[in-house]
Amino acid sequence: MLLALVVTYNCDRKPVATSSVNKARYRQLLPYLRPHWPTLAIATTCTLGYVLTMPLIAYLLGQVADYIGQKNMEALLLLPVLAAVLFIVRGIFEYGQDALMAGVAFQVAMTLRLETYSHLQCLNFDYFEQAQTGDLTYRLTEDVDRIGEVLNKLFHQALPCVLQLIAILAYMFYLNWLLTLETLILAPVMAALIGWFGNQLLSLSRKSQNQVSTLSALLTEVFGGIRLVKAFAAEEYEIQRFTQAADRNRQAKYAAERIKAIQYPVVGLLEAIAVACLFLLGGWQIAQGNLTGSEFISFITAVALIIDPINLLTANFNEYKQGQASVDRVFELLAVQPKVTDAPDAKILAAVQGQVEYRSVSFAYRPDQPILQGLSLTVQPGEVVALVGASGAGKTTLVNLLPRFYEPQVGQIFIDGVEIQSVTLKSLRQQIGIVPQETLLFSGTIARNIAFGQTHFDLKAVREAAKIANAHDFILQFPEGYGTQLGERGVTLSGGQRQRLAIARAVLLNPRILILDEATSALDSESEILVQEALERLMQGRTVFIIAHRLTTVRRANRILVLEQGKVVESGTHEQLSQQADSRYAGFCAHQFLS
Repeated sequence: MLLALVVTYNCDRKPVATSSVNKARYRQLLPYLRPHWPTLAIATTCTLGYVLTMPLIAYLLGQVADYIGQKNMEALLLLPVLAAVLFIVRGIFEYGQDALMAGVAFQVAMTLRLETYSHLQCLNFDYFEQAQTGDLTYRLTEDVDRIGEVLNKLFHQALPCVLQLIAILAYMFYLNWLLTLETLILAPVMAALIGWFGNQLLSLSRKSQNQVSTLSALLTEVFGGIRLVKAFAAEEYEIQRFTQAADRNRQAKYAAERIKAIQYPVVGLLEAIAVACLFLLGGWQIAQGNLTGSEFISFITAVALIIDPINLLTANFNEYKQGQASVDRVFELLAVQPKVTDAPDAKILAAVQGQVEYRSVSFAYRPDQPILQGLSLTVQPGEVVALVGASGAGKTTLVNLLPRFYEPQVGQIFIDGVEIQSVTLKSLRQQIGIVPQETLLFSGTIARNIAFGQTHFDLKAVREAAKIANAHDFILQFPEGYGTQLGERGVTLSGGQRQRLAIARAVLLNPRILILDEATSALDSESEILVQEALERLMQGRTVFIIAHRLTTVRRANRILVLEQGKVVESGTHEQLSQQADSRYAGFCAHQFLS
């Protein structure tokens, strides 16, 4: 069922709007509970059975006093047997309630976690450029876990406590309704206080969870850039930053604990006052002849049995209010809608020849800062195009529009005459291979990194792709070969080795269109030769876009495009452009490219 959720998750679903999330909170979880209603029905039946044993316990203790007074030894001997049977039945009901409801609570949390993660996979680059990785990680782990824990407590503690209170109070009214009303006179005050404390905890929990998210984001940032921290001897600076963030987290958590520390003595004092009044009023009722001694013992037992549910409800209410902050934070993620999605009638893009056309394309990350302005470009199948220009000229943006990482505000993009917005994102991106300047590898085996994104893969095909990418020989030098486990981000490999694995990954995908973000700019000479050979093999027969930084790469291009302020200002081969003394390209050759 969980696998089906991942496979069939629809990126075009309409999540709940943020405004309604803040109003509904736990009601947003109802759709996740509905599939489990048969289990919940059985669990609720067990809860009812468990709750109904409580008045019987109070009744049996009252009968003990009567039988002692009557010196009825036969009945006294029978009562322990009945009590034992009652507690066995109670235990069976309690186990059924706890086990079944805990299973539902944690299954709901699992489903919510998978749906939230799947939804994040559908969001676009612009969202992740603004979001903090640590914050997203915290929401998917700690916040979802808190929701599961709160649901579990609501099911197997709060619900039974409420039903237990109802059952015992009904029995208390049966024994003496006047004494029961007098006992409950402080109940509204307790409810008001518990509600006030809960609202304070909700506010403080939001602050605490935000501080933990900030702390998590800081750790992710620092550990990801530990090389830079070491290079700049910035350890003390980072320790200071971490200390400040950790202290803010401590203060937020401490404020919440102080509220709890005040709450329990206040509620306990009210309970003590209620018990004192009970004995005073109970003695008066006995003196008036309205209550027998055995009935008063049963009544006192019933009061004792409701104290624990009241305490649990108080504690659960605190958890409930703290959990609301987690519900809000998780559903905030589900409320974010992707800007780039499949059209309702999107079709699968079949195998393409590789012709690419940009028609009057304009794009801006911010309305007041245009990146591309009315750009038109046609690239023929098998053509290698190098993009040259200063930083911010629009080179990366131009190629990022092709796999629809972003959508142009104006204009259209076609592949083999098919507008890319009319086809599914998955089929579009399967036609496009990308070899980035900085290769990202994941923990796992070398083979799985080459076959990234494929649940099932042919190891023979992986080996062939590695041979084409000049990676096969160095892979075999590892004791485990293709089964070698890589560390996080592949830090155990050199830059050249990581780049060759990235090329092997692209070879295995076998795309018709290829995007190269100068894959040799940060390599030593020996590694660059091996990578260049691999790139030559990879580029054969494909339409290639190269974001160029080196003259050796540019010379191999069929056409060079010089971009400036989002427009193509020069176009031609290396020989054509370099012979124009006043051309911008000649200036780049003289000042920026390494010969």
